[in-house]
Amino acid sequence: MKQRITRFRAWINSHRSAAMIITGSIGIAVVGNIAMMLVGPELPPPVVDTVVRKPAPKFYSPLTGLEVKDEADIKKPVTGIIIENSTDARPQSGLKQGEVVYEAIAEGGITRFLVLYQQNKPSLIGPVRSVRPYYVEWYAPWDASMAHVGGSSKALKEIRNGTYRDIDQFFNADTYWRASDRYAPHNVYTNFKRLDALNKKKGYKTSDPKGFLREDTKKPDKITARTVQVHISSAAYDSSYKYDTKKNYYVRSQGGATHVDREKGAITPKVVIVLDVKERTEFEDTYRQVITTTGSGKATIFQNGEAIKATWKKTSKKSQIQFFDAKGEEIALARGQTWITAIPSEGSVSWKK
Repeated sequence: MKQRITRFRAWINSHRSAAMIITGSIGIAVVGNIAMMLVGPELPPPVVDTVVRKPAPKFYSPLTGLEVKDEADIKKPVTGIIIENSTDARPQSGLKQGEVVYEAIAEGGITRFLVLYQQNKPSLIGPVRSVRPYYVEWYAPWDASMAHVGGSSKALKEIRNGTYRDIDQFFNADTYWRASDRYAPHNVYTNFKRLDALNKKKGYKTSDPKGFLREDTKKPDKITARTVQVHISSAAYDSSYKYDTKKNYYVRSQGGATHVDREKGAITPKVVIVLDVKERTEFEDTYRQVITTTGSGKATIFQNGEAIKATWKKTSKKSQIQFFDAKGEEIALARGQTWITAIPSEGSVSWKK
């Protein structure tokens, strides 16, 4: 053993350079192994995701402009319903959940509503009454079914011409019923369980409505329309609106009292629009109101506590109404329920700060 050690030392003395290289290599290997044990194996470089992630698309109701869940919601069938507004028909059912409401004189100064629904499905709606030609022309761009109980001769000729989705009570009696707590003709009601079933049966499973221009509008620096007065015919049918600054909507009144839905309470549209229209009385099957719906005229838009003077334009029977400012730029409406009242030349609209 001693001889081996003596020979090894002699070899080192005669081969110092080689011995130093061998010793250094062994040291490096030892240190490397220790480092590997302490920090673990070398990891590959991280993979960088270069794919640009697009935000999920958003979808908005073509009636109200409010955001909906998905694309299927904007294609749901739209249904328009003629709802009565005589004093014997009040309080009505289903008005508060209407997404767009048109109001005009039906006869003798008595107003009537065309109410459009897509996302909302009231469980009770009425009283349902007869249709007039101008309601058909306002409803046409919405690609909707029309629920009504008969109508004037011109209105029925138009809506039965094969280009509309007519669901008249005269031919679909099972979809409607007469309530026992009201007297005829102010007692015809329906609901969306029956209306949806009828639409499905007739193949009206989707709609492609032409909506209004909508945006996320902002409140102005100053409120210019805190209260609004609309004179359409007489005290029983004139309406007024009071702006709620906290909730940013208008509380509607008519006949000197808050206008309420029997089941859902006060009616509170987000947008109120008053259209100046040409209106006259003309003999049809009897004397009827005639309202010009195409062309253009003055309008006043109330939203966010602001009064906006505008011009309305409707280029054809089936085109949608558009609203333009003094510069000719289209006005975007706030998102939410929109109430449109057509007033004749003897009508008026006024407002106060």
